[in-house]
Amino acid sequence: MAEKRDIKRKRKRLKIRFGVEYPKRVAFTEDLSKDGMFVITGQPERPGSLIIIDMTLPDETEVIAYGRVRWAKKVPPNLVRVASKGGMGIALLRFDKGQEAYRALVEELRH
Repeated sequence: MAEKRDIKRKRKRLKIRFGVEYPKRVAFTEDLSKDGMFVITGQPERPGSLIIIDMTLPDETEVIAYGRVRWAKKVPPNLVRVASKGGMGIALLRFDKGQEAYRALVEELRH
């Protein structure tokens, strides 16, 4: 399958919390870009869902962002780490907190 994104994502594992009403589930990122991320989870939200993401960057900056689930692949929880790409692709829509720090981290990962 051809790559659909114009901008390549950079691998980075960060612990996040996410949810539709509030960030209640714990997951990890696999990769990041300035406009999106892939989240590894056994409980992805449905494509089209709007979600809240709360994450702490390596420098301890808190980031609160809103995104839309673009695609999701559900795998059994015990296979999330070994199955191919269990989780969801998120398009970031806006930030309430930490946008500059998040974008700086993504830029740093590019070098």
